[in-house]
Amino acid sequence: METRAQTYPAPRRASSRRKWFGLLLCAAGCLLLLNLWNAESESQPEPKVRETAASALNPIVEKAKRQLVGQMADKGIRVLISDEFRSAEEQDKLYEQGRTASGSVVTNARGGESYHNYGLAIDFALLDQAGNALWDLEYDGNGNGVSDWMEVVDAAKELGFEWGGDWANPDYPHLQMTFGLSIRELQRGKQPPVE
Repeated sequence: METRAQTYPAPRRASSRRKWFGLLLCAAGCLLLLNLWNAESESQPEPKVRETAASALNPIVEKAKRQLVGQMADKGIRVLISDEFRSAEEQDKLYEQGRTASGSVVTNARGGESYHNYGLAIDFALLDQAGNALWDLEYDGNGNGVSDWMEVVDAAKELGFEWGGDWANPDYPHLQMTFGLSIRELQRGKQPPVE
């Protein structure tokens, strides 16, 4: 049995016009895919800081704040709420302080990275008899032998606040209610309860 070698026609060389056309077609396809990919990634919403009307504090935090101030007044302790809700822009300005702006560093959180930005945190100070703000952890203005600061902290914890003074890097004036939500979850749109 004799086998014959199969013969195939010699491959034709593509003309240079066809080569260029193929390259242009390939490039156009790549650009189209790149544009589609960019359009899809642009349509993904950026994490947004939830801003609300009025005081912008979560209603539960607002209620607990008022209870705290009232309870302390009943004990002869005057509490000043020195900070509450902060917009992302305000947070960024605070972050720049001590870095690119004058002053001392007051926060390590950028806009959207603080519970203040979600209406879940407050900062406080004490007021002395003359109405001056104090950040003195030892001050005993009501004369009961107990630090007014710690009386405020204890009452705040009973109302559900976490105290920044318990952290590894303490933030003594800071009180927050996280409702078990991380900053990342808040950035992604998870909402804390309002009642």
